[in-house]
Amino acid sequence: MKSYFSFQWHITDECDQRCKHCYIYSSGEHTCLSSMSWEQIEKTFNNCLDFCRKYNRTPYFYLTGGDPILHPDFWKLVETFKAHDIKYTILGNPFHLNDEVCQRLKETGCEKYQLSIDGLRDTHDWFRKPGSYDCTLEKIGTINKAGIRSVIMTTVSKTNMHEVPGIIDEVVKAGANVFAFARYVPSGGDLDASMTGMEYRELLAACDKKFKEYEAKGCETYFNKKDHLWTLYEYEIGEFKIPDFAKPDMIYGGCNCANCHITVLPTGDIYACRRVADSKVGNVLEDRIGDLWETSFEKYRDFDKFEKCSRCKLKAWCRGCPAVAKGTNGSFYADDPQCWLSEDSELLA
Repeated sequence: MKSYFSFQWHITDECDQRCKHCYIYSSGEHTCLSSMSWEQIEKTFNNCLDFCRKYNRTPYFYLTGGDPILHPDFWKLVETFKAHDIKYTILGNPFHLNDEVCQRLKETGCEKYQLSIDGLRDTHDWFRKPGSYDCTLEKIGTINKAGIRSVIMTTVSKTNMHEVPGIIDEVVKAGANVFAFARYVPSGGDLDASMTGMEYRELLAACDKKFKEYEAKGCETYFNKKDHLWTLYEYEIGEFKIPDFAKPDMIYGGCNCANCHITVLPTGDIYACRRVADSKVGNVLEDRIGDLWETSFEKYRDFDKFEKCSRCKLKAWCRGCPAVAKGTNGSFYADDPQCWLSEDSELLA
């Protein structure tokens, strides 16, 4: 069985949208948009391959930006992937997709193309730009026709949380292969990040009910329960049980930050996670990833530092979202603000 290591690689900041929850535009980073030169792309790619050879991992790339297709050397890069028999996923926009583009993506090894829906029409177009909602739903069919798996991701905040069940209906109707959502990480934008733990639990319950109804009907959309707080919810309803084989001090799931995933920005900066503010650990154009892996990344693997999760019996599988904790409370190891677990819970030691 192959052991994969994933690289979320932002090759450019250029984008057709100005999303209100974007890390680049909401934080003011857009004053200096960056794109990698071809020489820098080659150096980054070779550094990633060198790291994977050292640790006997198979590389997997999530190409993003901005919109990666806008990079002038985008096709040259994915042809390089093809030459090395490397598969990849695109996290991008719908605006430049057509049958020809999607077929070419498929031929170079693109397995999934992830688009975003962040509300029903009016809300989504407010988040992103007018016309984006209809264009996104339309391009799901174009992606599917090429044999690429279409993925829809929703960023959830208090601003749009009540629209998520409706989004699920629209995504299923459009024929998306995969649907998932993740929470908004406060990053200087004007979105409401005050969703309480119990409000979030109620959202998970509503989505779980809808997922099960669709699954019972034979719906082909796969509902990816991406947020790790699903583990806590499923434990409470009896669908997740702590395995008998579980050993103390072992980590079996939860956040992949500094575990089997890293982020590379167009500047070459390496982040433990793009969603975690100030998580830069080095620069791919100056540092060997393998050297950083055994030094700078260690600060994100001290699981006993989690203020709440370290006392929880679900620590090895959950730990919430450290990025949301960092964005809200200023520390990677702070409490996840949407974790509804009370101090008198039997899960907390």
